[in-house]
Amino acid sequence: MSLSLLNAGLAKELAALEAEGRAKAPERVIVDYVPPQGDRGPRYKLRGSDQLYIRMNSNSYLSLSHHPDVLAAADEASHRFGAGPGAVRFIDGTFAPHVELEERIAAFCGRPAAKIFNSAYTTNLGLALALQNRRTFWIGDALNHNCIIRAMRIANVPREHKAIFAHNDMEGLRAAIESVDPAEIDRVIVIFDGVFSMRGDHAPIAEINEVLAPHRERFAEGLVTVVDDSHGIGAYGPTGRGTEEVCGAEVDIVVGTFGKAFGVNGGFVAASPEVVEAVRQKADTYIYTNPLSVADCAAAKVAIDIADSDEGRRRLAHIQARIAQFRAGIARLGLETIDGNHPVVPLMVRDTDRTRRMVRDFFDNGVLVVGLNYPVVPEGDQTIRFQINAAHTESDIDEVLSVLERIR
Repeated sequence: MSLSLLNAGLAKELAALEAEGRAKAPERVIVDYVPPQGDRGPRYKLRGSDQLYIRMNSNSYLSLSHHPDVLAAADEASHRFGAGPGAVRFIDGTFAPHVELEERIAAFCGRPAAKIFNSAYTTNLGLALALQNRRTFWIGDALNHNCIIRAMRIANVPREHKAIFAHNDMEGLRAAIESVDPAEIDRVIVIFDGVFSMRGDHAPIAEINEVLAPHRERFAEGLVTVVDDSHGIGAYGPTGRGTEEVCGAEVDIVVGTFGKAFGVNGGFVAASPEVVEAVRQKADTYIYTNPLSVADCAAAKVAIDIADSDEGRRRLAHIQARIAQFRAGIARLGLETIDGNHPVVPLMVRDTDRTRRMVRDFFDNGVLVVGLNYPVVPEGDQTIRFQINAAHTESDIDEVLSVLERIR
């Protein structure tokens, strides 16, 4: 059999992606890590280049992936239990580190129970499968992450059973919930990102709760709020509890990741024991795939312990100082950003060609950044996204600002 006809068809589709500006650039390969030296943070080497790079495009906000205690925990767990589980969790693939991590992240999020997945993406898919039935209505923010959008599709939510409100538009949310008929709908799920990763702004949870409060008792099986706080948990708020802590308000169900602030791998849902058991029983993305390795689990548990310690508080304070330094530099240069205190700091360029040129110029000057162009972001919102990590030093931020000043 030949792939020639399929190859030709796929080549046309890929060419169309390129023409639309949606094609991903070739993947750069990191081949080495250079530890911090003096007043300089870590640097990275890429295949085919002798240049050393500052990563301003990493989600590892607390910079824990090279922490000696995290590495030691992963090593010890692997030597004790092996590199892989050998089975899905309900077929004796559950090891002590899996359960210990679930207990630890539930406690960190202030919930009675949690269930871990291979990623936050698969967590959202699994949660939607667990919550959806024929009398469920879904309401979401227009800028929700792809995994939330995909979750509704995989759960077969019909078009007439979902509504989208404009980003952080409380009047839009009010109109959406008021339109739901409790004679036809038993449960309503209002789902949104905690921190919106393209912009660095966050959902106004207190205001969301205020809008929804009059409707909490209208539906036979409740009105439930779900936040995917993957960019918030561990990295946002005085103690790293995420968007809930920043807003001083809570949601019903929290989805998050170990792959960002905690610097490891995996995702989780934290909620009531009943929700977590429904996930265990009904979520295909949990049931039919091997779990995280014990190394990931042990490393993530230690990373949470560090985040929840004095050392973690110091790292959070350092990040905030570097965010303030970077934002002050952007203001000094007369450039535009979106207000916020999250490690994601967007530079509003508002022009596709200029965004591409600046990303290339940053690369040529040893700085790795991400450019976001239409249709990934709306026309006119072309952006360069910077992400501040705990390993960035004052000198590093000065260097990035110096490059920005030269190429702007």
